[in-house]
Amino acid sequence: MTVLENAKKHFSTQFNTQLKKITVPEWQTDIYYRQTHTFATESKIIELQQAGKTVEALVESIIAKSLDPEGKPMFNKFDKFTLMNEVDPKVLLRIAAVLNSTEESTLEEIKKN
Repeated sequence: MTVLENAKKHFSTQFNTQLKKITVPEWQTDIYYRQTHTFATESKIIELQQAGKTVEALVESIIAKSLDPEGKPMFNKFDKFTLMNEVDPKVLLRIAAVLNSTEESTLEEIKKN
């Protein structure tokens, strides 16, 4: 195998793991997510952060990474305005912290910090 094939195989095993879950009591729902994301997904978020649009980047990460139990997107790009203007920022920050964690963290571990 080539290095690139090994890299793709590694990513595939990371990406195709079981979905993790965050319970959001305020919304009376669970949000599912993958611990690993494609660089394409991360690129728009990184662009927004580098442009100084931190809040927009956090909301973009929630839109891009929140999944239903079947692994399908929970939100779409048209939900961005509503999330940014009509949803509790404390809840969004808590969700974004979990979705953007690069470690195997649980919500409880994040709350401790």
